[in-house]
Amino acid sequence: MQNRPVATYRTTIKAPVERVWEALTNAEIVKQYFFGSNQQTDWKVGSPIKWTGEYEGKPYEDKGVVREFIPNKRLSYDYFSSWSGVEEKPENYLQVTYEVKPVAEGTELTITQTNYDEEKAKHSSENWAYVIGEMKKIIE
Repeated sequence: MQNRPVATYRTTIKAPVERVWEALTNAEIVKQYFFGSNQQTDWKVGSPIKWTGEYEGKPYEDKGVVREFIPNKRLSYDYFSSWSGVEEKPENYLQVTYEVKPVAEGTELTITQTNYDEEKAKHSSENWAYVIGEMKKIIE
């Protein structure tokens, strides 16, 4: 059971739920705001998910498994970063969840990540703020 800190990032995006969902799940859009990452998956529960690319001149390959996919509501996946500095084994995978819901201003997006220490949880929330800020520039 995971009992380490959870990183939570929540924001409102001035776009309909369907547009936000597309920005989270469409690889062509993801690449535009997520550090140029190539996202690959079919979004079926149990399927692999992979992100590849280059950051600061170094190649990376991050991966996981889709755990939940409810269109325009919620998706969740396990996640392992090739840059994590820890051994690739199940207990070192993070759990990432996106939840979207309509609000008067557009869409509320909540992102949670579990299985972090406190310092990494804080960094994760800051990182999501940057990434989703870039997404907002594209879809708002």
